[in-house]
Amino acid sequence: MQALLIAGPTASGKSALAIHLAKKFNGVVINADSMQVYQPLRVLTARPSVEEEAEVAHELFGHVGADQPYSVAHWLVDVTAVIGRVLAQGQLPIVTGGTGMYFRVLSEGLSDIPAVPDVVRARIRALEAEIGVAALHARLLACDPETALSLNPTDPQRVIRAMEVFEATGRSIRSFQGPRHGAVIDPARALAVFLAPDREVLRSRIDQRFDQMLRQGALEEVEALARLGLDPALPVMRAHGVPGLVGALRGDMPMDQAIDKGKADTRRYAKRQHTWFRHQASDFIWMKPEEARSRIESLIETGS
Repeated sequence: MQALLIAGPTASGKSALAIHLAKKFNGVVINADSMQVYQPLRVLTARPSVEEEAEVAHELFGHVGADQPYSVAHWLVDVTAVIGRVLAQGQLPIVTGGTGMYFRVLSEGLSDIPAVPDVVRARIRALEAEIGVAALHARLLACDPETALSLNPTDPQRVIRAMEVFEATGRSIRSFQGPRHGAVIDPARALAVFLAPDREVLRSRIDQRFDQMLRQGALEEVEALARLGLDPALPVMRAHGVPGLVGALRGDMPMDQAIDKGKADTRRYAKRQHTWFRHQASDFIWMKPEEARSRIESLIETGS
């Protein structure tokens, strides 16, 4: 087996499962969550704790500064090096997270899209911060309707990215989505699992975990992040819970409203994760979290 891939919605128990399997099968836990890469937000993004990271080797967690617009292309470069090193050491790469595009590029690679000049990137991000993602999506619809119609109008990262590419090249981002390169994992040699909890159980776990995060210092993390004065368009500033908690700290909304917003945003994200993997990752085996440990162990041990 070349790799074990464990995906699932937020709060589905991926981290604990990955750590258990890493101990049992000489594995290294590798992050595939686009928010857990950011150093300042250990608690709010549910990164493994310091104690958990000490139990087994972890890679690509908290290795990016808050001011960096880390992308799937950056992650592919980083994860390629990590997986190569892990395999060379005779260990099992256990890639775990909830970002669908990370898993896609792992096995399919990336298209050749030209680099966007910094000046264009800065201009589009400033524009989005000024007019909002819905208005930016409307502008994208006017110049690149094919791409715009394929995107969620409230998805800032993808709308901004599509607008940046169009501004930089005069072409739709979809026109570059031809042959891909840089795949790291052969799907035929990997075990890919999606943890699928009962929806109501997951909703309850998300709400309880958000309250626990606040007790463990999530608000203090956000307060420290807000003091950095970062561009609100940066990915780290859009992590679930950050916009509402920053608003509450500034007096723009009551704290209980900010907490409710953080929970609701996370629940909606979990629903989108379910939908994405169901339609975009048909090779993943869906499992209930409570049965995943024994089933995965059996599949690894039998080489199925």
